[in-house]
Amino acid sequence: MTNDKVISVRDLVVGFGSRNVLDGVSFDVDRGEVFGFVGGSGSGKSVLLRTIIGLIPRRSGAIEVLGTRLDTASAEERRGIERRWGVLFQQGALFSSLTVLQNVQFPMIEYLDLPQRLMDEMAAAKLDMVGLRRADHGKMPSELSGGMVKRVALARALALDPELVFLDEPTSGLDPISASDFDTLIKTLQQTLGLTVFMITHDLESLYTICDRVGALADGRVVAAGPIETLLDCDHPWVHAYFRGSRATALHNRFANQEA
Repeated sequence: MTNDKVISVRDLVVGFGSRNVLDGVSFDVDRGEVFGFVGGSGSGKSVLLRTIIGLIPRRSGAIEVLGTRLDTASAEERRGIERRWGVLFQQGALFSSLTVLQNVQFPMIEYLDLPQRLMDEMAAAKLDMVGLRRADHGKMPSELSGGMVKRVALARALALDPELVFLDEPTSGLDPISASDFDTLIKTLQQTLGLTVFMITHDLESLYTICDRVGALADGRVVAAGPIETLLDCDHPWVHAYFRGSRATALHNRFANQEA
C-alpha cells in the first residue's frame, strides 16, 4: 500500500452462517479525504466498518489500514494501529454510567498513562472542539439530546488525536438543522486536523456537502466509487434509484445552481 492509501480493502468476504453479506469487496481510501459509503438497508455497510476495525471476523480477503495488514499484524502492532484511529458508533454508544467528561477520557485511560488532572484538561479541550458547553461536561448520557450525544461521541473518537476517523451513520436520528450543523462540524474538524474520514451514511445531504468520494455497496460488492458525478452516471439499478430519485435529483439541482 502506498503512503497515499490510508485504507485498502481487497476481495473481502464476510458472512454469517451460510450467507455472505460482503462477497468480494475492494476499495481504497486516500489520505486526507472524506470517503462516504452508501448502500441499501441490510447491504452490509456497518458490517464492513465493523470488520475493518476488527469487531467482526472476515472469511477471506485483505485489509490494510495505515500501512499495516491487520489480519497478519501482531497484537502489539494491532494495538498501535488502533491508537491511531477513532470511531463514532451509530447512536453514539456512550457508556451510560459515565459522565460526558469520563466518556471522552475512556480511550485515554485505555491507551495512555496520564494523571487525572491532565486527562480532565484534554477531555475538556476535545469537548470544546466539538462545541459542547462546559456546563454539560458533568452530565450523564441520559440527560443529553441526540445532537449532544453525537458531539460527545465525536469528541471521544478524537480523544487520542487520531489520523483516521470512522463514522457510522453520524447524522442518523438528527433533525435536518442538527444534521447540517454536524456535517459542518465534521468537515471543519477534518480540514483543521488533517483527518482521513471513512463515513457510513444514508444521508444524501452529507454525501453532497462533505464527501470527496463516495462508494456504493450493492449485491455484496462495491459497484461504484468516485465523486458524486461518478455515482450519478452509474447504471446499477440500486445506485440509479438512489442517486436519480426525486429527492436526490432535487438536491443535485440545488447544489448545481449554487455552483453556477
